[in-house]
Parts: sequence; C-alpha cells; structure tokens
Amino acid sequence: MSLHDLPAVHQECGDCPIRHRAVCARCEADELARLEQIKYYRSYQSGQTIIWSGDRMDFVASVVTGIATLTQTMEDGRRQMVGLLLPSDFVGRPGRNLAAYDVTATTDVVMCCFRKKPFEDLMSSTPHIAQRLLEMTLDELDAAREWMLLLGRKTAREKIASLVAIIARRDAALHLRRTKGELVVDLPLTREEMADYLGLTLETVSRQISALKRDGVISLEGKRHVTIPNFDRLLEEAGDDTDGGMLV
Repeated sequence: MSLHDLPAVHQECGDCPIRHRAVCARCEADELARLEQIKYYRSYQSGQTIIWSGDRMDFVASVVTGIATLTQTMEDGRRQMVGLLLPSDFVGRPGRNLAAYDVTATTDVVMCCFRKKPFEDLMSSTPHIAQRLLEMTLDELDAAREWMLLLGRKTAREKIASLVAIIARRDAALHLRRTKGELVVDLPLTREEMADYLGLTLETVSRQISALKRDGVISLEGKRHVTIPNFDRLLEEAGDDTDGGMLV
C-alpha cells in the first residue's frame, strides 16, 4: 500500500472542517484530547489505491477532503463500484481485521487516521464515539436501501438526477449550507465512473446529462462543475420530493 504521511496538515480536532459530521462529532474536549494522541494524517493522489480488499487493516479513518470509491471484484475479474466515500465518511470497521473492499482515491484525498487497537479501546470507554459510529452506520444502511431502489426501479434520467442530488446535499451539509435555491457543486466522478456506479452505459449517462442541461435542471461548466438553479426541481427529476428525498 503506497501512502504519503502529511504532518503539515495536522490540525486540532476542534478546528477540523468535518468536525460536526465525523465520528468525533459528539466528543467532549477531554475525549478529543485522547483522539489527538492516536491520530495521524495520510494523503493519496487521485487514482491511487488506498486499501486493497483482503488487506490487513491497522487503522480506521475519516475522510477529511476528497472522494474515494468502494469497489468489489468478483472471482472472474469483473469489478463493480459499490459505494462512495465523501468527506466525514468513516473507513474501516472496528473488530474486523481485513478490508472487505478496494478503496480508491477518485480525487486527491486526505484522511484522518486512528491506530486501530487504541481506537477500539477508546470506543469501549467513550460512549460518544460508539454512539456516533452507530448513527453513521444506520445512516449508511438507510442510504444502501435507497440505493437499491435507485438501481432497481428508477429510470436513467432519475438515476443521474439522484446522484447529482446526493453529492449536492452532502456538500451542502458539510459546509453548513441550506439546500434551497441555487447550489454549485463539483462532480467527483467521471462520466465513465458514473456509468459504472449507476449500471448505465457511458452513452446513456452523457445523453441524460445533456437532457438535464437542456431542460434547465442543471447547468455545466466543463464536464464536472455543476450549477443547480433549483434543488427542489432536481429532486422532482430524481423521483423524490422535498420531504422524502434519498438519505445520505
């Protein structure tokens, strides 16, 4: 596993940009001080493998900046993207020694890592960490169930709109912005990666993005910089509404 330590990005937990959403969100000052003692940062370049499936995991981590993908490889070599890791998402599972998926940096990624055994010990004595991790796990379960609906029942246009909405909502939550009115976001995936993730062809993805742009649902600058004039309109195109949108 190739990695680069980044001591220069070390910061106090209280000043962390993902503090309000990460596994440490409910920690008190003394608990943050204990986390400080076992944390370190790692950075990865776009396209770099962070973890290989089957690797022994000696750390758990939170994504601080950047996007990574979770991928599973079948016995015959076929690969399927099964998830995205966005800022504040948790990587690794306490109590499990081996990685279940390949984790690959889609953009440049910085991760706040914790040595695994000390983190597990801290969980047993720090209810705030265990409670927050449980909340995040249940949110992930809800999101996985919604994703099953998306892949199984939604049209190609709805799939594209749903993915854009998921990314925009998470970006707004991370920066404490409301999802009302106009939103601007950079898509972390190429169109080829979107096609893989959504179970569509590249041509279908390109065609549906062009249709959403033509209909004024989104506007594009380049291939990834997206402006959403009206988020509620995007949710309508995704087959969701303002009260029952996809959980992320």
